[in-house]
Amino acid sequence: MRQATAAGLVRVQAGSVSLEGDLHIPQGAAGVVLFAHGSGSSRHSTRNRFVAGQLQGAGLATLLIDLLTSDEEAVDQHTGHLRFDISLLAERLVSATRWLKDDRSTRSLRVGYFGASTGGGAALVAAAQVPQDVDAVVSRGGRPDLAGAALPRVQAPTLLIVGGQDPAVLELNRAAMARMRAVNRLEIVPGATHLFEERGALETVAQLAGDWFFQYLTRAAGQD
Repeated sequence: MRQATAAGLVRVQAGSVSLEGDLHIPQGAAGVVLFAHGSGSSRHSTRNRFVAGQLQGAGLATLLIDLLTSDEEAVDQHTGHLRFDISLLAERLVSATRWLKDDRSTRSLRVGYFGASTGGGAALVAAAQVPQDVDAVVSRGGRPDLAGAALPRVQAPTLLIVGGQDPAVLELNRAAMARMRAVNRLEIVPGATHLFEERGALETVAQLAGDWFFQYLTRAAGQD
């Protein structure tokens, strides 16, 4: 397994706020994956950090970023409204994407999004807003339906991963796929529930995601 040669805390300006993120860049990284966490979560999500670690080991850079400030998170703990503000979350993903495109350490890398839960919807909205900067999207147990009118405008190849024991979200993903025009695929992880807590479920997610990112991030780079 490769070792990360660059890792650390970064700060991304998004409008009037500064967002904190953890950036890891393995030597010879094949691309960079920006993580969009789900409702009520943060960059410290154990599930996303596990997937990020697997991707780093395979040779992909990762940026796990808080889409809300600490003050906003404190308010959201009581109201729960910001975590479902898909427009706001997408806007901040776009800011993080532009940061990746501007920063010297990542500007040469193609960008993919990994979204979980509501972060899946935000990732698709952001991908539709900056299609020239996003080359692949993966959604884990995501809510692509929350992307609404943005779905037909997504150009990035999109992989939707849903647990076989998560029937409501599975139907939402199938309905969203019917509205998409970009290359897309649905992968169902047998026996997995919404949080993919079952033995081996997250390993399967990481493998599927890694294969998707390597297929599209490296292929896109070769077409320049």
